[in-house]
Amino acid sequence: MTAAVNVMGLTKAYGKKTVLKGLSLTVKSGTVFGLLGANGAGKTTAIECMLGIKKAGSGTSSLLGLDPKKDRRRLFEQVGVQFQESEYQNEIRVNELCEETACLYSSPADWRELCKKFGIGDKLSAQVKSLSGGERQRLFIVLALIPNPQLVFLDELTTGLDARARRDVWKILSELKKEGLTIILTSHFMDEVEALCDEICILKKGSPVFMGTVSGAKEKCGCEKFEDAYLILSEDNAE
Repeated sequence: MTAAVNVMGLTKAYGKKTVLKGLSLTVKSGTVFGLLGANGAGKTTAIECMLGIKKAGSGTSSLLGLDPKKDRRRLFEQVGVQFQESEYQNEIRVNELCEETACLYSSPADWRELCKKFGIGDKLSAQVKSLSGGERQRLFIVLALIPNPQLVFLDELTTGLDARARRDVWKILSELKKEGLTIILTSHFMDEVEALCDEICILKKGSPVFMGTVSGAKEKCGCEKFEDAYLILSEDNAE
């Protein structure tokens, strides 16, 4: 199985504070990879450095065999991104935002069909600001999938969704993985991680403290529940 993502020794500091310390990881194509950790552990910074949105202090990243800096145009035809905090024009409507996004790509997915699939097909004429938190979150996932990507980054993808909506999103993402999509996600929902992720990396204060599978984390910590293992590995009092 080929690698969709290769990261070697990424570091990032803001002034004297180092927030990412030598992150190295490989994500196989057609898999779901969970990047986990407490708030402030460095997850979003890691994603931003991988994508070349922020300049790393040192280290390299390769996405789909491309350099995020040198091959930026080619790469972003094949990569989708959904950040936890996204802002758009105050009065823009769902259909306008989707249409604008689709125009940026040479072979976009059918955004109307995506909206229908994610349960917001009846909201196309609504202003984005009028959407509920869950509807807005589903819209952001749709926007990440409009490029028809081979690789997608999803940051806290089901925050604000109710239990049924979360399960529906999981099912859709599992189907997309079967079609070959590679997914990197961050999440604070351990049931979500357990249901979706083939492999995980747990960060603690910017450093990777575990790399492997959910079952491997449980075995390492001697826990029956993954949430218990995650807390042992990620909390400040962990050894």
